[in-house]
Amino acid sequence: MTEHNTAPEAPARKPVDYAAYADRVWQGSETLLPHLSGAYTGDELVRLSPRVGFFPAFANVTVFDTGDGAVLVDSGDFRTAAQLHTAVKGFGAGPVHSVVYTHGHVDHVFGVFPFDKEAERTGTARPEVVAHEAVSARFDRYIRTAGYNSWINRRQFGVPSLEWPTTYRYPDTVYRDRLTFHRGELTFELVHARGETDDHTYVWVPELKALCTGDLFIWNTPNAGNPQKVQRYPEDWARALRSMQELGAELLLPGHGVPIMGVERVNRALDDTARFLESLCEQTRELMNAGHRLDTVIHEVKVPEELLSRPYLHPAYDEPEFVVRNLWRLWGGWYDQNPAHLKPAPEAAVAAEYARAAGGAAALAERARELLAAGDVRLASHLAETAALAAPTDPEVARTRAEVYAQRAGKETSTMARGVYAWAAAESAAVAEDTDVATELTRSPEGRKRAGGAISVGVVGDGMAGDEDGCC
Repeated sequence: MTEHNTAPEAPARKPVDYAAYADRVWQGSETLLPHLSGAYTGDELVRLSPRVGFFPAFANVTVFDTGDGAVLVDSGDFRTAAQLHTAVKGFGAGPVHSVVYTHGHVDHVFGVFPFDKEAERTGTARPEVVAHEAVSARFDRYIRTAGYNSWINRRQFGVPSLEWPTTYRYPDTVYRDRLTFHRGELTFELVHARGETDDHTYVWVPELKALCTGDLFIWNTPNAGNPQKVQRYPEDWARALRSMQELGAELLLPGHGVPIMGVERVNRALDDTARFLESLCEQTRELMNAGHRLDTVIHEVKVPEELLSRPYLHPAYDEPEFVVRNLWRLWGGWYDQNPAHLKPAPEAAVAAEYARAAGGAAALAERARELLAAGDVRLASHLAETAALAAPTDPEVARTRAEVYAQRAGKETSTMARGVYAWAAAESAAVAEDTDVATELTRSPEGRKRAGGAISVGVVGDGMAGDEDGCC
């Protein structure tokens, strides 16, 4: 039995600074960049209360001192695994008995291995990993589609050397709808909720009024529309937020970003995020029911500005337009109601015909530059892309496409859009300069930083997107 020390500890500088920093983030006077870039990640946990330790990193980990060993909610990614192990050992809660995966994304499940190795070395039991039953199926899919996941994450994060992992720590115990377990003096209530993923769990610890949301709350526009990833579930997500609201939590421990302390703040954050998703769902459904094409829907649905202005709802990773597309896919399938898109000709063939009609690919590229100069980046992208498809090896056309997408990447607030456009710009720059994508992605200091693996959830400060990128 591990004795729990309830005596107040001398305030350490790091926790005090972190609590003050978290408050500034809530007030909107500070961004998430210090948190996400590792400024508060170290060999010690931040003690939020006598029984709650917090490992602040790109992907957070919460550690509960149960009085009979430790329970972890999530385990972070491979980059912080060793630090997490050291920090948990120093927390003084005793051995780690259980690790709960809130979902199977790779930034939440790779910190268990050092604890397993320690158990093997000492001849003790490994931590029990608990998760929703769909997590194992996710890992199976990740292994089968590792090549595809490598490509889409290279593009999203600007890391040309990224290789998707094929080895995972599978759960020992799985559940379907709800699971409650007890350890020491604490109760852990696990609830399944579809949202960012189909395998998501939120964790409620009633004795502490502590709520671990996983990625159901991430200090960003909800990641409900990622254009390169599998289906998301915005309506189910909103319902889960409403259910969490009813718990009356005093401490919200998110999958990404800083904790939220106090009943009123927790309630407001959950309510605002639910309203954000509910608004997108209601508007999208109304337009679909009226028989509009996807093109109309994505350009007419708008999120109330009061919600977008919240520091925890900035579109810095995902963005509302992508969520609308995901809702269309969920409710209406892949057909966008444009008959030409039902059984289309090859894109290059269509582009060649447009180029002939316009007087050549160079004419399309020239018009793209004119539109870009006029500030119409969306239309400029269409013409630049068509010109490049019609003349894929033309250096001047490639330079135009590179310029269009480079400028567009610089104007975007979301990691997902910036990643796609920056990769496209690098593709064309490589054609124009006779190099390769990796060379073009790493010409700037920011590009070299991203290519080296410095990826995290995008941030917004002073109205501009930060240089950090995002998670799965």
